[in-house]
Amino acid sequence: MDGPTVSADAETDATTDAKACCAAAYGSDVVALLLGESYHPGGLALTRRLADRLALRPGAAVLDVASGRGATALLLARSYKADVTGVDLSAANVSAATQAGTATGTAGACGSVRFRLGDAERLPVPDAAFDAVVCECAFCTFPDKVTAAAEFARVLRPGGRLGLTDVTVDQARLPAELAGLGGWIACVADARPLAEYAELLAAAGLRVTYTERHDAAVAAMLDQIEARLTLVRMTARDRAEAAGLDFARAPAVLAAARAAIAEQIIGYGLLVAVRP
Repeated sequence: MDGPTVSADAETDATTDAKACCAAAYGSDVVALLLGESYHPGGLALTRRLADRLALRPGAAVLDVASGRGATALLLARSYKADVTGVDLSAANVSAATQAGTATGTAGACGSVRFRLGDAERLPVPDAAFDAVVCECAFCTFPDKVTAAAEFARVLRPGGRLGLTDVTVDQARLPAELAGLGGWIACVADARPLAEYAELLAAAGLRVTYTERHDAAVAAMLDQIEARLTLVRMTARDRAEAAGLDFARAPAVLAAARAAIAEQIIGYGLLVAVRP
């Protein structure tokens, strides 16, 4: 029996809405207040672990896909002496990251980090140009993961490595409170199990060489968001509500997320793959 049909135009509209909402949300100052310096579970400590697994060397050409406000790219340039290009869909994020790079002395003349506006599904960089690609807590939000995975493979040199950290979800058990567009922005609505991410990358021609789980990092990030909600309510309530944050609904959403983590429905994973 056939199920409900969705027109191609409707699917395109939904995809465009998801991308635009994610870009707007993650480019807002309110998200920065809630998530802090690093926008992903595990923070910069997990970024360092990922970089170590990639065995980055000084001068390595690295592409940071969905680079946000530049925390990961700046760390890789500063601590690993990598030559980093960050790409993000949000113009606000690109501007903020560029300013952060200038402020820390790792942009422009130094040539070790730069940021560009761009879509992960149409990366604005040449073929086979990078020794490594990193993507933290963003692959789960890309509506067309097959195309994004193909883009990762396209821009890597032979022997180049992909380092990915991301939310993992057992979609069949995801609570209704965490589905829909809000869940998409929160990185859970279209997240997949770690094994499914590996299958998507393998289909793009990448060979997965390493995976590990960091589920506790998601719970720690929820604790941080819960603590910062009070501060945001007191200091930036109007801006937060204008950005779409519903303070009345937040406790129920956080409780649903916390229960899903406890039941191992939501987790976090690290994955390394190589282009043969």
